[in-house]
Amino acid sequence: MKIHVHDSLQDYTYEVSQQTGKNFDPEFRPDLTPQQMLELGVFGGDYFHGEYDEFPSEWFKNAKLSVLHNPALNYFAIDASQSHAEWVRKGWISEQDPRGWFQWYCRYYLGRRTPDEDRRQIARWKNMTRHVGQIKKACRPGDELCRPRQRQALLHWAYDSRKL
Repeated sequence: MKIHVHDSLQDYTYEVSQQTGKNFDPEFRPDLTPQQMLELGVFGGDYFHGEYDEFPSEWFKNAKLSVLHNPALNYFAIDASQSHAEWVRKGWISEQDPRGWFQWYCRYYLGRRTPDEDRRQIARWKNMTRHVGQIKKACRPGDELCRPRQRQALLHWAYDSRKL
C-alpha cells in the first residue's frame, strides 16, 4: 500500500510494507503507540500543526491537541520540547520526515521501512535510555513528581515514564 502526503512541509509518497504495529526491529521496543502518546499529551499538542490526514483518524479522536504549543496539554504539564528550528540546527531532521522523530515513528508504526533512516532513528531512541537510568537512580518508583521534565521527554520518545 502507498500513502501520499501533501502538506505544508512535503509532497511525499511512501510504501507501507509491514502490518501496522508489527515486525519492528528487535532493538526497537517502544512502550507506547503513537495513539497512546497523543492521548497522554505530548509535544504541547501541536506537533503536526493540524496536518495529520495520513494517519488513522482514531489516533486523534482522544488526542490532546492544540493549534499553538501548549505545555499544559502534556501529561506532566511541563515543556520538555525544543523548537523545530533547533531540531533542524542540530541535524536531527531528515528530508523524508521533516517534522522529526515522532513523524518517523508514526510512519514506522504504520509499516513504512527505510533501513538507513530506521537505523538512525532507532539509535536516537536507544540513546534516551540514559534518562531512564537517571530517573531510576534519582527517584522512588512511581514518583511522578520527581524529574517531570525528563519524564515528559521520555514520553515524547515512546518510553512510558509513568512506570519508572
